[in-house]
Amino acid sequence: MPTLKERIQDDMKNAMRAKEKMRLATIRLILAAVKQKEVDEQTSLDDEQVLGVLEKMVKQRRDSIKQYQNAGRQELADKEQEEIVILQEYLPEQMGSAELEAVVDEIIASSGASGPQDMGKVMGALKPRIQGRADMGQASRLVKSKLSSV
Repeated sequence: MPTLKERIQDDMKNAMRAKEKMRLATIRLILAAVKQKEVDEQTSLDDEQVLGVLEKMVKQRRDSIKQYQNAGRQELADKEQEEIVILQEYLPEQMGSAELEAVVDEIIASSGASGPQDMGKVMGALKPRIQGRADMGQASRLVKSKLSSV
């Protein structure tokens, strides 16, 4: 089974052959970000670390979309949205809100969290379970609201 990085590289070759400019440009951005992180950390990234890079790229694009829409630049927001669609092809299937809530409840119960002061402990246990499958910002808000009501 090829690694995620190898799959992305193969997809880049296929996008070149098919002359899919937008897809090719986005995949090149992904590979550049992965390579930059590898150079910075002087290591080769595994699938989990590549997922982290992809999540960060999706988050950056979501932030950009908000800024472009506020500035009335819909064409740029649309381009960012197209990139998000391509980036999400490499992320695992996203969790539904009910599934996320069930995982959060389970971790809060198993960790013995008793209030907002345990937020770090809960998030530390939650992150590896949902990485790439749910928005960490949404998860953080959910954990915060649950711990405030405990």
